[in-house]
Amino acid sequence: MPDFLEAETEELALEKLHEMGCTDGLPVVIPTQERVERLILATGLDGDMVLGEMGPGMGVATIEKVCVAAVMAGCLPDYMPIVIAAVKAAVQPEFDLRELQATTHCTAPLIIVNGEARHSCGPVASGYGALGPGHRANASIGRALRLCMINIGGGRPGISDMALLGHPGKFTYCLAEAEEDSPFPPLHVSQGFDAEDSVVTLIGCEAPHSVIYSDNADDPEDAEKLLYVLSQGLANIATNNAVLTSGSALVVLGPKHAEVLKRSNFSRESTAKRLWELTHLPTELHNRYGGEFGSRFKGDTYTAFPKPENILIMVAGGSGLYSMVMPSWGGAAHFNCPVSVKIEMDQFCEVPGLAGASA
Repeated sequence: MPDFLEAETEELALEKLHEMGCTDGLPVVIPTQERVERLILATGLDGDMVLGEMGPGMGVATIEKVCVAAVMAGCLPDYMPIVIAAVKAAVQPEFDLRELQATTHCTAPLIIVNGEARHSCGPVASGYGALGPGHRANASIGRALRLCMINIGGGRPGISDMALLGHPGKFTYCLAEAEEDSPFPPLHVSQGFDAEDSVVTLIGCEAPHSVIYSDNADDPEDAEKLLYVLSQGLANIATNNAVLTSGSALVVLGPKHAEVLKRSNFSRESTAKRLWELTHLPTELHNRYGGEFGSRFKGDTYTAFPKPENILIMVAGGSGLYSMVMPSWGGAAHFNCPVSVKIEMDQFCEVPGLAGASA
């Protein structure tokens, strides 16, 4: 793609971008030089600053190119600290972006936002419908990363993005943790960051799988029943985690289900440990249904996840009967490793005359 494209009108420019395979299939904001420069100015960074390489095409992700994607996605300048942190996470070798884009699995990077940036760089929704329509920051931040993956990383369906079917999270996949509704410390604290930090955690995972559970405060086994139901969604024999026995996965607890665990004094760590124990599965099932991956284990049971730390747990969504689990791919050298990156906000500046431009 040349540095500059020309078209007589924005409508023709949009059609040219579609024809060149530079969109996600939906209309985009035309990345005029003025619009891109405004976002670069808002970042407080040099446009030619390199963040890393994005696979599978190994294109160089500069601030300017990321801002082009952010303009196309409809991002406000406020969102750029999160967008840049998400790209920084994606280009880390541990994230295996090249393999993630090229796999036939449906995995997509989910952006999880923690800390003050949830408010000052958004707001990024964490409650009702956080992964659905109606939340501009969530939609455009996740979409900006996807457009970077298309236009910098070269991930195009059936050519280099080989997902057999994909899922809607490959358009946009972003939410914040509902820290105020969580009985646990924020997710980023469990990842080794300070509580006052703002952090993006990136994990490749499937679409959300709904888990229904009606709590009963009078039932002494309430928490154990909830955890069992969650474990069934997290690692049944149809999931990669149960068959490949590698990778990480995510549990998104609804606030009401988080309260069930709080009543029984479960911490994030003890919740993950119990889910890990409950995803020790019958070897007979793996050997029978695991296909080319079967007959690898001895004994009555085997582990779907290498260790409890491979199960990430956060709180988000509305309060009610449902939580969500996101199984993962588990392939490549680092087995679908989540990556967390601090969101740097100090260098971002206000763009005069542009609403919502301060960060």
